[in-house]
Amino acid sequence: MGACCSSLPPGNHHPEPAADDEQNHHHHNLRLNRRRRRRRQQRRSFSLGAGEGGEAPAFAEFSLDELKAATNGFGAESIVSESGDKAPNLVYKGRLQNRRWIAVKKFARTAWPDPKQFAEEARGVGKLRHRRLANLIGYCCDGDDRLLVAEYMPNDTLAKHLFHWEIQTIEWAMRLKVAIYIAEALEYCSSEGRPLYHDLNAYRVLFDEPGWKSYSTNLAYTTGVFEKWRVMPESMIFSFGTVLLDLLSGKHIPPSHALDMIRARNSLALMDSHLEGNFSKEEATILDI
Repeated sequence: MGACCSSLPPGNHHPEPAADDEQNHHHHNLRLNRRRRRRRQQRRSFSLGAGEGGEAPAFAEFSLDELKAATNGFGAESIVSESGDKAPNLVYKGRLQNRRWIAVKKFARTAWPDPKQFAEEARGVGKLRHRRLANLIGYCCDGDDRLLVAEYMPNDTLAKHLFHWEIQTIEWAMRLKVAIYIAEALEYCSSEGRPLYHDLNAYRVLFDEPGWKSYSTNLAYTTGVFEKWRVMPESMIFSFGTVLLDLLSGKHIPPSHALDMIRARNSLALMDSHLEGNFSKEEATILDI
């Protein structure tokens, strides 16, 4: 396609660029390359959930001593479960030696009697990596103890921001974003062959840094032996629908009651009064459908 300079006919040589032009061109290329590298790095950093502390680390097995040290010996002051120490499977906030904040879910002794099954399920979920997930980064199986380690999400649950807010409710635009983010997380889990969320609810949707929202990947299993037949696309879709109702209404409405209102074409009566009419009726109707 091109030709070397010696092949150009005499008298038709293009003037050689001045030294300043060459230098400016070189600097321009350097700036372009730096911008491209930054964009690639940003894409990589957002491809995984980050929570507090940067990119999600590789999945690992933790020792019980490591997790005890991280959570102040599983002290009461480290409990972050919604219902405090009354929850059957407690969640603790912790910090590893590398300064990374983590959430540690400690299961009741009877929840996973088979250590091999627990380890297999944890490793399976640990393969999931997505920016809309509070990624599982490890587990511990020591004697009767069964623990999961996930990225820590410091800004509480969707339930707290919808049902128990103190200063202001979630604005409409953010509610739409949350609905989209949850859908992205569910679609990713399903595409990876792990439709985990048959019992999805507003308490499982976690918020990380302000402006970025993630979806928790806590093992959404019932206690005892995991029954895979319970995790079906239909049950996952139904659960997602109940969360959409929560986003619309700002409170937990029984699905049967909501369905009656929608059938009666009174879906706008579902809307959260605290929004004070600041929402799109068209968008609200689409979510209802």
